[in-house]
Formats: sequence, C-alpha cells, structure tokens
Amino acid sequence: MEPFLRIGVSSLVLAGLFSYTHGLLSFSTSSECDLPYTPIYKIQGSGMSAAITGDVATKGVVVGDYEGPTPALRGFYIHDPSGDGDVNTSDGIFVFNANNDSVRLGEVVRVVGTAGEFQDQTQISAASITRCGTGTVTPTDVTLPFASATEAERYEGMLVRLPQTLYVTEHFQLGRFGQVVLSSGGRLKQPTHATTPGAAANALQARNNLNRIILDDALQNQNPDPILFGRNGQPLSASNTLRGGDTATGIVGVMTYTWAGNAASGNAYRVRPMGALNGYVNFVAANPRPATPPAVGGTLRVVGFNLLNFFNTFDGLPDTVDNCTYGLGGAPADCRGADTPAEFDRQWPKTVAAILAMNPDVLGLNELENDGYGPDSAIAFLVNKLNEATAPGTYAFIDADAATGQVNALGTDAIKVGLIYKPARVTPVGQTAVLNTPAFVNGGDSAPRNRASLAQAFRQNDNGAIFIVNVNHLKSKGSPCDLPDQGDGQGNCNAVRTRAVQQLVAWLATHPTGIADPDILLIGDYNSYAQEDPIATLKKAGFINLLEARLGPDAYSYVFDGQWGYLDYALASASLNAQVSGVAEYHINADEPNVLDYNTNFKTPNLQVLLYAPDQYRTSDHDPVVVGLNLRGEPQPPARP
Repeated sequence: MEPFLRIGVSSLVLAGLFSYTHGLLSFSTSSECDLPYTPIYKIQGSGMSAAITGDVATKGVVVGDYEGPTPALRGFYIHDPSGDGDVNTSDGIFVFNANNDSVRLGEVVRVVGTAGEFQDQTQISAASITRCGTGTVTPTDVTLPFASATEAERYEGMLVRLPQTLYVTEHFQLGRFGQVVLSSGGRLKQPTHATTPGAAANALQARNNLNRIILDDALQNQNPDPILFGRNGQPLSASNTLRGGDTATGIVGVMTYTWAGNAASGNAYRVRPMGALNGYVNFVAANPRPATPPAVGGTLRVVGFNLLNFFNTFDGLPDTVDNCTYGLGGAPADCRGADTPAEFDRQWPKTVAAILAMNPDVLGLNELENDGYGPDSAIAFLVNKLNEATAPGTYAFIDADAATGQVNALGTDAIKVGLIYKPARVTPVGQTAVLNTPAFVNGGDSAPRNRASLAQAFRQNDNGAIFIVNVNHLKSKGSPCDLPDQGDGQGNCNAVRTRAVQQLVAWLATHPTGIADPDILLIGDYNSYAQEDPIATLKKAGFINLLEARLGPDAYSYVFDGQWGYLDYALASASLNAQVSGVAEYHINADEPNVLDYNTNFKTPNLQVLLYAPDQYRTSDHDPVVVGLNLRGEPQPPARP
C-alpha cells in the first residue's frame, strides 16, 4: 500500500517506522481510504436540506478549492466521481475546513465530520481529511431556465457546466461583490415593458425568475480588486468593460448556495468558475460599445437625458451635514451625486463628453440640482463647461424662474428638470410654461411626488418652423405613495404617475406656451415602462411612443433587477410624428457596469484609476434618447387668449 496524506491528526507516521508532526498534516500507511463511507448523494438526499445529519464519513473528488481564511469560503467542494444516477440528488457537498489549506483540486479525499445545514447549504464540518489519490469528474450539464425554483438544489455542491450561450443580464453587483447575473435566450425584459400589467406581467416575472443564475468569483468579500469578470478572460477596466448582452458559452464551475460576502447580497445559487476543477468562463463582446452616437437624420436633433443627479454642491465624506436645499432657499437637503469636488471633477467631464458626442440642438434634462439659475447653479455650471469645450455662447439654458416670475417655479424637490439649447440653431418663442399645480405634482396624493413640468416653444432659425418641447420627470417606482403597490407589476406610485399625465394632457391642450402649434415632443423620465398605465394614457391622448413605433419591442434605456426596458421617452404629437426623421437610444450607460462611473468611494486607489475614463460611458444609469426632426417651415399664429 502506498502512503497517503491525512489531515486533522497530530502526528505523522510513515510506514509505521517513524512519526513526524508538521501543522495538521500526517502521513500514514493505514487503510483508512478503504474504510466504509456514506456517499455524498445519500447525505444530500432529494430534499432542500440534508437527508443525513450528524457524524458522517464520505469520499469524493475535490472539484472546488476555496480554502483559507476569510474572504475565502473557508472550505472546499467534493463530488462523488460516479454518482447514483438519480437526477434529484446532488453528488456534491461543501466541506468546511476553517482557515486551513489542506487539499488540491482533483484529489480524492475521505472526510469525517458533522453534516448539517449552514445558511441553507448542506455542508460537512471536517474533523479529519484523508488524501486518497486523484480522480476526475465530468461536469453535469445545467440549462436555463430552471423547471422550478427548487431545481438548482439538485446540483448544490456539484461541478456543473452551463452549455448554453448565456447573456449578461445584470452587473449591478459586479463592483461590490464580483458577481454578474446570466440568462438564456437574451437579456430578460421588464414584464410591463413587454406585456400588459396584471396576470400577464406577473406570469412573465415568474418565468424570468427561473431564467437567471449568478456567476460569482471565488471570494466572499466586498469591493474586490481586481474585478475578475471583464471581457476575454481579463479583469474589468475602463477599457475592458463587460456590457449587458455580452455572452459566455460553456461555463464550468461549482454550483454553490451562499451569499457573496455581505447579507445585502443574499443567499442564492451561484456558479463559481474560479477555484473550480477545470473552471472556465470567457465573456465575448456580443454587445459592442457604440463608438459614435446613432444616426437619426433630420435638420434638428433633440435629446432627453437623465443625468443621475448632477449636483455641484457637496456634503463631503463622511456625509454629516446637508449642504443642499429643497429648491432655492428651501429647507436643508442631502446633496446627491458627487460627494466631493474631487468626485465632481470626475463626473462633469463624462457628462460633457456624452452631451457633446450627441451634439443636441435642444437638450431636456432630468435630475439637475434644484438650486436656481444663478452663476453658481448646477445648470449654469454645465452650460459653462459645454461652452468651454466648444465656443462661447454655443449653449444657453431656459431660466424658468426668470421667465415665469416665480421662485422655484420647478418646485421644491431636491432635483428638477431643465432645458438647454443652441441659440445659433433655435430660438425660444412664446412664454416659458411650467406645470406645478398640486394636482400634477401631488398626482392625487397627500404630498408632492412628481417634479414640475417644463414646456418651451422653439423656432428653428433657418426655416422658421416652430415646435414645442415638454420635459417631465414622474415619481419613481420605489418611492412611497399613499396607495400601495397593487401587485400588477407597475410598482409604487402608478396612480400618481397616471393622474399626473392626465393633468399634463389637459394642460398642453390649453397651449400654455402661448403658441398654438400642434408639433409637440414630450421627453424625460416617466418612470413607467411601455405597457403601463401612464404611457397608455398618453397614447390614448394621441401621442406616439416613438421608441415603440420606430424601434420596436427590443428598445431599452434602463435595467433594474436584471430586467431591461425603458423609462425614458420621446412621445410625439401626431403632426410632429410625420416630421420625425429618426429616433434612437444612445447605449452608453445602461449596458455598462455602474462601477465604471465617476465615484471613488468603495474603490481602492488602484481601481479609482483603472476603472475611470473621462469619456461618455457610464455617465448615468439611463441611456439618452435622441430624436431627429425635419420640421416644415410653416409659421404658426399665436394662441388666442
């Protein structure tokens, strides 16, 4: 009999001739490897928890080695080399080994210890580990979607292969936990983007829940450096991204059931290729970055853009004071966006790069700091930077307060909408109009919810054509409102958003800009997916959803919980629709991992450099919407009083 290595005893005896102690490692010529054991699949059973608990001895091939102190998983996975042929029982199991580093991939080991559940994963807490040579395991194929929410349990602890081409459908936790979510058949769609709210949307949500799996790295830590999942087997960086819709085929890893280093990540089934026997993952750039903005044609270009909190007032780190206000001169408010001037100096160059790449003639904005229109305001800062990068006077902004004679004409929320334009291309005409009535802003609730609406008529300088741009930002789905979530897929505040657009339609019919031109373009963040009540209300009123009409059901500008759709709209009146030369989303944000943004917090000094570029990619979490117009030069009379 050849010697073998036994771990977990205090002395080492080789061929019975001598003993030697070195940490926890022991050599012996005993026949322990040939002793009876309980197969892994008997311990696992076919249920959601261990079929056998307490003292056990088992044996298997090491298919996942995640040993060592935290942030390692502090153990390893073993897999029965032959299994029992029962698809309902797992042939793999986790062995908890504290801080020890005792085994190597491909070794056959005999484990004696205590079987049980830890955070709903079956494991053996090792008392002794004996090396018994080497072995091989053929990965078990696992395909998406799962047949049920419990199907993945049958693969817990096993070496698996994902033979399909899978798509990156979420990377929100890539920077924090080193994980991405994959789906089959393409990215997952938001249910109420693809189908009607209610039973149909809930059914699609249930299908989506079965068509996803987390791909995780080998560690249980937060904010890893490097971030392992970039394209082509290389770590993530500003120049080596991982975009939504990128693909990987034939992934090999261990199916674990753990969290990812913090309770916020949640316990879930996770395939871990790093640290696995013959582990493999290679992401392919199936969704290339757009090198240039999409072509939309026309003689004018209008853009709607959610800036993700463009603030030039800061609370600092740690955030112990509220230096911002709810509107000009309002109550103290927490500053959003950049925490420090240094972060802001990383934010604004990306914002400027994105805007200048699109070269808009009219730009409707969401999530501007609501701090007035003075020389130090956020909107003035942005316009100044745009002009510094082009030429003085290239861009100007609409001052809603001065135009209406109101202070905080656009409300007293922490953020507001805005309009920027090129004076050389268009001229504001009529009167600047705001809809800030309680009926609109509250949307029927007991407190303000929506941001005030801004409308402005413009004349195209070279042909005299007039059109009206209206910018809106309705209340988000995650916000509290008087009426709770109705469980139909539309989220919180759906009634508030719906009542608001009813008020908006009625207001626009009164020609609030003083211009009775029928060519109206609604842009902004409506916090509603394409099949939801607010958009249905606007369509019923005669507005055409240009993204739906021109781009079809695969259009998207936003991802939440790994499901794609759009909240950002361009809706045209019937007369303007005939003059739209093109519409597109500029996919520079939603596809990109949020860890590539300007923020420095939770990033090592190395990652602060490696993950940042002063370019247009990951400027915001929303993609801009770009509209091309070929306006007819037909002068319009002013509205009757």
